[in-house]
Amino acid sequence: MDATLAPRIAARRRAHLNGRRRVMTCLGILLLAGIVLTLCIGQSLTPPLDVLRVLGGQDVPGAGFVVRDLRLPRAVLSVLTGMSFGLGGVVFQTMLRNPLASPDIIGISSGASAAAVVAIVVLGWSGVAVSAVAVLAGLGVALAIYLLAWRDRVSGARLILIGIGISAMLDSVIAYVLSRAPAWTLQEALRWLTGSVNGATLDDALPVLASVALFGGTLFGLRRNIEAMRLGDDTAAALGVPLARDKAMVVLAAVGLIAVATAVSGPIAFVAFLSGPIAARVVGPGRAPLLPAALIGALLVLLGDFAGQHLLTARYPVGVITGAIGAPYLVTLIIRANGTGGSAWTSRP
Repeated sequence: MDATLAPRIAARRRAHLNGRRRVMTCLGILLLAGIVLTLCIGQSLTPPLDVLRVLGGQDVPGAGFVVRDLRLPRAVLSVLTGMSFGLGGVVFQTMLRNPLASPDIIGISSGASAAAVVAIVVLGWSGVAVSAVAVLAGLGVALAIYLLAWRDRVSGARLILIGIGISAMLDSVIAYVLSRAPAWTLQEALRWLTGSVNGATLDDALPVLASVALFGGTLFGLRRNIEAMRLGDDTAAALGVPLARDKAMVVLAAVGLIAVATAVSGPIAFVAFLSGPIAARVVGPGRAPLLPAALIGALLVLLGDFAGQHLLTARYPVGVITGAIGAPYLVTLIIRANGTGGSAWTSRP
């Protein structure tokens, strides 16, 4: 019986891996198609051949400035920030084994947002200074949540509850600062808080690219240990995972991704929250969907920005579109948790 069972298990594993590869290929094709769509369509239609000529360095009259200086930076920043939010979110959800363990929910994005609003409204800062403060605040809030949740070890449920409480406090700070903001800084602060890639340049994308390379590479290098963490701390420790060291590295890398992306584009709502669950449903059970979540995050931001600019009666920042998609999912998750006695809160992404 063992002799017949082993080939069946091996065949099922091969079928699952092949299916996963097909899904990854489809996601890659969809992302490439989305990039082509955003480069070709805007206030005017640019033929794909002209887009290719511009990307190849040629000066095409009527297309060069539009494609190279307006559409391309926006598409690049959308993809990079989406990948950052998607990958950072799914790592938290996987490690803590809870779909609510997203930077949107547990206060990391709120920390960066509160610091940026104070810098804009109270201190009168702008540009790189605001981005730097947002990154440092995101890292600081994450460290505070981690330390407050520590009791022999970090409990996922405790970390989420503490994070939600800190997020509520920081949202109150944001509301108070905005209520006392003069008109000339209120608009800039609100634009930043909404989450937008309007006016993007390739220089804006450089720090996000560096973040994806550094922190994303770290997370993919630790993916086997992240897989083990899905089974619980005791099982991961039994498998030889150095939990204290690797959890700290994973949290630092994930927070770094989220903080840098937030500093550049603002807190684009619910991308980190949605990417992991969508990736898990698309790919199916098995390994933690790190790369699929990154690709889906990129698609959400890229297509959300395209929809907000061209498919509606008015123009909306991408954060409005992703917020409209993510809010119903959060309500659905809460309803499902109530209907199952809370088991949905501890389900895997």
